[in-house]
Amino acid sequence: MTALRPGVPVDLAALAIETEPVPDDAVEAGAPVHGAAALAEIGAVEVGVWEMTPGVATDTEADEVFVVLSGHARIEYLEPALPAVEIGPGSLVWLEAGMRTRWTVTETLRKVYVAP
Repeated sequence: MTALRPGVPVDLAALAIETEPVPDDAVEAGAPVHGAAALAEIGAVEVGVWEMTPGVATDTEADEVFVVLSGHARIEYLEPALPAVEIGPGSLVWLEAGMRTRWTVTETLRKVYVAP
């Protein structure tokens, strides 16, 4: 875990993240890779950075709130059925555990997340 320490900034744009291919059973188009770097545990909450390269993939979400740092994507909510959203730098999104989503990433997406 990269250490996030009180009073010490972390350059989230330059932070190196180890990536791996998105599992084949989740990929619908392209050959996206993804990865995450946990930065800190504050109480029972994890703070980290996640990234995915262009492509289309489905996921079953965990509880989290995230802010997009860079890139662009469309999130389709498959279950429960909600309107699709376009996200980019500055977007704030809350996902609940169990939501089924389809991510269409058009420009490598990097987000900072907070999750229990």
